Amino acid sequence: MNMNVIIHTAVRRDLTRFESALRTFPDGSGARARQLCRAWETFDRQLHHHHESEDAYVWPYLRGLGVADPALLDAMESEHQAMADGLGAVSGALDALIDDPSRARATAAADTVAETARVTNTHLVHEEQDVMPIIIEREHTPEWKAVEKQLRKGGPAMAGELFAWLEDGGDPVALASLRATVPAPVRFILVRIFGRGYQREVAPVWRA
Repeated sequence: MNMNVIIHTAVRRDLTRFESALRTFPDGSGARARQLCRAWETFDRQLHHHHESEDAYVWPYLRGLGVADPALLDAMESEHQAMADGLGAVSGALDALIDDPSRARATAAADTVAETARVTNTHLVHEEQDVMPIIIEREHTPEWKAVEKQLRKGGPAMAGELFAWLEDGGDPVALASLRATVPAPVRFILVRIFGRGYQREVAPVWRA
C-alpha cells in the first residue's frame, strides 16, 4: 500500500467504528457524547487536510500532465464536496447529541455517519481504481516527488497526529506497509512525541 491507500484504510476504519459506537450509545451519557465529538474533530481535521491537499496539488498536477480525463478530475472535486457536506452533517448530528445525549439522537447520528460512509467509500473506490494507477506509473518522477513534498507540509504536530491516528487500531496490512515505508525512529518521534495529544485524548475513546 502507498500512503494514500493507508490513509483511505484508516478513513474506512474510523467511519465503521463511529457508526458502531453510536449504534451502541449508552442513553443519557453526556460524557460519551463528548468523547465521540472529540474523536470526530480529529478525524474531520485529518480527512479535510487530506482532501484539501489533493485539491490543491494532486488534481492540478494531473491536469497539467494532460493524461487524465478532465471529467474524471471534475468528478474527484465534486465527490470531495459531497464528502465535505457529509462530514458537516455528522458534525451537526454530534453537536445535537451533546445537547441531548439520548439513544434517539445517537441513532440519528449513526444514520448520518452511515450515509457519509457510503458517499466517502464511493469516492475512495473511484480514486483508487481510476486515479491511483496514473499516479503509480509516475511516482518515481521528479514532478511527482515535488507534489509529494507539498503533500507532506503541515508541520510536526499535524504529522504526529496523522501517524498516531493511522496506527490506532490500524489494519495489519496497512500497518505493515506504513512501517516498511517510514523508518521506526521517525514513527516513534511522530507518534510518541508529536502525537501525544491523540494518544491522550482520542485513542482512549476507542478503548471505552
